Amino acid sequence: MAKMKKVLILANMAKPGLTEEVSRLRPWLEERVRVIAVCPANELPPPEACKADIAIVFGGDGTLLSAARVLSGMPIPLIGVNMGKLGFLAEFSVEHMKKHFDEIISGNVPATERMMCEVTVRQGNHSDEEYSSPAANDVTIVAGRPFRMIDLRVTQSGDEIAQYLGDGLVVSTPNGSTGHNMSASGPILEPTLEAMTITPIAPHMLSLRPLVVRSDRPLVVTATRVNEGTSVVIDGVSCASLSEGGTVRIRRADRGILIVPHPGRSFFKTLSNKLHWGRSPHHSLRRPDQVTPDAGL
Repeated sequence: MAKMKKVLILANMAKPGLTEEVSRLRPWLEERVRVIAVCPANELPPPEACKADIAIVFGGDGTLLSAARVLSGMPIPLIGVNMGKLGFLAEFSVEHMKKHFDEIISGNVPATERMMCEVTVRQGNHSDEEYSSPAANDVTIVAGRPFRMIDLRVTQSGDEIAQYLGDGLVVSTPNGSTGHNMSASGPILEPTLEAMTITPIAPHMLSLRPLVVRSDRPLVVTATRVNEGTSVVIDGVSCASLSEGGTVRIRRADRGILIVPHPGRSFFKTLSNKLHWGRSPHHSLRRPDQVTPDAGL
């Protein structure tokens, strides 16, 4: 190539053996690209990071989400290399990343944009206290101690959607619909959609079912009745308290996260391989030697 691409490496440095793996891969990468920095995925990268053409993220799905938040607003595509357990968002193994790397940096595997949200938490009782954070996956309001049911009022553009009484609420992006939202019996969304899911956690009424709403209008969740320990959890990592009368405003971010897809897999193929979604019950009865391996992708 006439001009070498600039690459940022982000990694979960706390994972055993990962630093050594990145060190082993670095000479191979530097034959093909210019590595501008190697940083922990959960820390703000150096200023030169904004010049990167692409970022390689080593870790699991949580590491990829951390990278999405720290690079929020930067148009830098992310390659997720799975060094964790599931690898649903971080689709590449090290071998697959090396196999498809030249194809990716040549621009032949275009990144897909996934919606992100901006979350603002304001406390009640006329407090000026405010907390803001980007969210790549979801925003979860959990009841907390003393674990009584909480009451949350959800509106969009002034229209009341519902009053949710129960153990909490999950508001998810399409990207995060296969996470906490799905565990709470919410719907799976195709990840490039522009929509949000509202999924109650253990609702008091059977009529309170998950809902999919448009994303071009902010959602506002008002804490009508909460506990002392009620919290707002963003992407399962960052956390803010929520007091009675407080609000959680969730709006679509101006710029989404760019993720390089595995060229050998569709979203539905990943659902089937990783979550066994849509498979016949007979599939689980097949012997390992009868199941098509994933390694050839």
